[in-house]
Order: sequence, then structure tokens, then C-alpha cells
Amino acid sequence: MQLPPFMEDPTFWVAVGTVIFVGLVIFLKVPGMLAGMLDARAEGIRQELAEAKRLREEAEVLMRDYLAKTKNADSEAAAIVAAAKVESERMVAEARVQLEQQIQRRAKMAEEKIAQAEAQAIADVRSAATDAASAAAGEVIRARMTEAKGDALIDASIRDLRTKLH
Repeated sequence: MQLPPFMEDPTFWVAVGTVIFVGLVIFLKVPGMLAGMLDARAEGIRQELAEAKRLREEAEVLMRDYLAKTKNADSEAAAIVAAAKVESERMVAEARVQLEQQIQRRAKMAEEKIAQAEAQAIADVRSAATDAASAAAGEVIRARMTEAKGDALIDASIRDLRTKLH
């Protein structure tokens, strides 16, 4: 038995094999499985891209927050330094005023002490002068006063006293 000539041609058998292969592929639903696998892979990639986008947005928000905090920290530090300068200048001014007042009080106290010492010295000098004058007067009176003169002086004083009392 002789085979028809088209069966001897290798191209025929390649075509038959290809048809059988394609038929089996369609029968076993391989294109649907491939499409499902590709769709699943595409969905996975889509989810990964969405996650990456979400993470990028979160990172941008965190970066903005950090930059804002850094800017705020810089401005707060500048404000603190400025406030410290103002406070130190105020404290220096207060210290100067207090020092000036203290110097004035001490100068006034020194002047008062000097005035008191001067008044005490004048009182002491007057007292000494009075004592010296009294002592000198007593000496002069003792030297010049005789008993007769003393009696006459006492009698005159008694007479003057009588006229002044009546």
C-alpha cells in the first residue's frame, strides 16, 4: 500500500502536528490560563505601583513636615536667641539702675554719717569750750572774788529777788 504523495511530504506532517498542537492548546484552554496569569501578574504589578505611589506620597508628606519642623525650629531658635538678648539687655539695664541707686544710697548714708560726725564734733567742741570757759570763769571768780565781795553780791541778789517776787 502505497501512501498518497501528500503524506510523504514533511510539510504535510508539520501542518498536521501544528493543527493538533493548536487544537490541544485550545481544548485545554491554555490561552485563557495564559491570559489569567498575565492578568494576575498585571494586577500584582498595578498593586505594587499603587503601594509605591502611596509610600512616595507618605514620604513627601513626612519630608514636608520635617522641613516645616526644621524651619519652625530655626525660627524658634532665632526667637529664643532674640528673647534672650532682650532679657539680658533688660537685666543689664536693671542692674545698672540698681547699682546707681545703691551708690546714691551709700553716698547719702556717707554724707549723713559725715554730717552726724560733724555735728558731734561741733557739740564736743562746744561742750569742751563750755567746760573750759566755766573752769576759766570759776578760776577768775575765785581769784578776784573776796569774801566781802561775795557777801555783798549775795545780799544784792537777795534784795533783787524780793523785788522780783512781790
